[in-house]
Amino acid sequence: MRKETKQKIVRELEQLIQDNHTWYLIDYKQMPVWKMVELRKLLRRNNFRLKVVKNRLALRAISERYPELKPYFQKNNALAFTDRDPIALAKLLKEFSEQGKVLEIKAGVVEGHYLAPDLFGEIIKLNSKMDLIARIGYLMSYPLTQFLRTLQTPVVNMGRLLSALKDKKAS
Repeated sequence: MRKETKQKIVRELEQLIQDNHTWYLIDYKQMPVWKMVELRKLLRRNNFRLKVVKNRLALRAISERYPELKPYFQKNNALAFTDRDPIALAKLLKEFSEQGKVLEIKAGVVEGHYLAPDLFGEIIKLNSKMDLIARIGYLMSYPLTQFLRTLQTPVVNMGRLLSALKDKKAS
């Protein structure tokens, strides 16, 4: 590979790492090509990105930012990037790896911080951002709905009473 090509690849990787605050280092073991294409399509559908990398070029791209990651750049590696939801990407990768057992998460960077391989399981257990927003919305609306039901109860009871009185007079 020519030097200019290598420099271009390193610049692209540096830009991807800078633009995406979360990325996972994946060992795709002996994944067949059709499985890799399936993974790429799945990630693309969910607005994530996958890039197969050469180890030496990737090490140049991360330079001195993440020295903890250097030992993990061995064998076949790919990087899965996201700038939005790190938990959703982690869950998606975990589901895909459970299907075929051809994928292993070596390490990663979540919101700019190093993620050790043993902590990946903890990331998966977390709720996504949208789930948390939905829970907060529910918790905020619950007292109001209970208050409205309390206000409506006398009116509903009065309506039932009048209906029963009407039925009693009709018979």
